[in-house]
Amino acid sequence: MDPEESQVTTKTFDVGEIRERGFEILDEALKEGPVHITKGSEPAYVLVSEEDYAQFVGNGENDMDEEEPFEERMRKSLEDIGAGRVSRGTAEDLLKELGIRQ
Repeated sequence: MDPEESQVTTKTFDVGEIRERGFEILDEALKEGPVHITKGSEPAYVLVSEEDYAQFVGNGENDMDEEEPFEERMRKSLEDIGAGRVSRGTAEDLLKELGIRQ
């Protein structure tokens, strides 16, 4: 499969646009995945479906690891951040690092 075909489309809306067009635009955009919301030009929020949220917090049918509760996964993640085992970057940086984009 072509890596370009497997990428997830992310929609981005500014809060002003949501005020003008209404929440219906978010409902439609959520069908394609998470929605990023900006205030001005700065990222402010990420909106996910209830199903995706349930999986994230460990309440979904497809929980990442049913033996390890959400709180434990978060504690380990925070330890990784504190130990410097996490790097920051954009989605584009990650795609390049994975060799999906040049």
